[in-house]
Amino acid sequence: MPHDTAPPPAGTTAPAGPIRILLADDHALVRRGVRLILDQEPDLVVVAEAGDGAEAIELARAHDIDLAVLDIAMPRLTGLQAARELTALKPGLRILMLTMHDNEQYFFQALKAGAGGYVLKSVADRDLVAACRAAMRDEPFLYPGAVTALIRNYLDRARHGEETPDQILTPREEEVLKLVAEGHSSKEIADLLFISVKTVQRHRANLLQKLGLRDRLELTRYAIRAGLIEP
Repeated sequence: MPHDTAPPPAGTTAPAGPIRILLADDHALVRRGVRLILDQEPDLVVVAEAGDGAEAIELARAHDIDLAVLDIAMPRLTGLQAARELTALKPGLRILMLTMHDNEQYFFQALKAGAGGYVLKSVADRDLVAACRAAMRDEPFLYPGAVTALIRNYLDRARHGEETPDQILTPREEEVLKLVAEGHSSKEIADLLFISVKTVQRHRANLLQKLGLRDRLELTRYAIRAGLIEP
């Protein structure tokens, strides 16, 4: 079946050559099968294989890699433990979890550990290539059961009055975010909101910190997702 080969969106950095992948699974037969799936794609190449989480971290130190594909259940260090270590070691590294477990608890732990996607081994031949490309575009890749789990989790949190993502920002921060995303300068925002430039800059710094973002482009993307501005 054809795979999605859309280029990464503006503002993201794509590797100059093929996506370099570290593959970690404690079963050699599984690694061989996964490698066959990946290596037949011209834009994907497995450059290192590990048999457990600790070896994956050692290989990540020794190789230039763009993406780590990690099994969850491995000896020495699990894939979840390795993901946490790799996220700290190489902040720009993308991580996918490849697992036989259709399990909400593992899924949420994977997200917390820094994984950008969760692929079931049972459908790896269908989903893995698309998941790798999505990860490199900074897009999450979730199997249908994971999407259901996310929606149920969100609704449960809202039902119990817990803070949901659209309530993270204060009304004033939302105003500043909207104006930043629309391209206004700090001076223009200060004039529009009748506050000082220094206050605008403080709000902007708070927005970046609260949302875990780096620059105006990422703030703009967040504002679009939050429905504050139209794409």
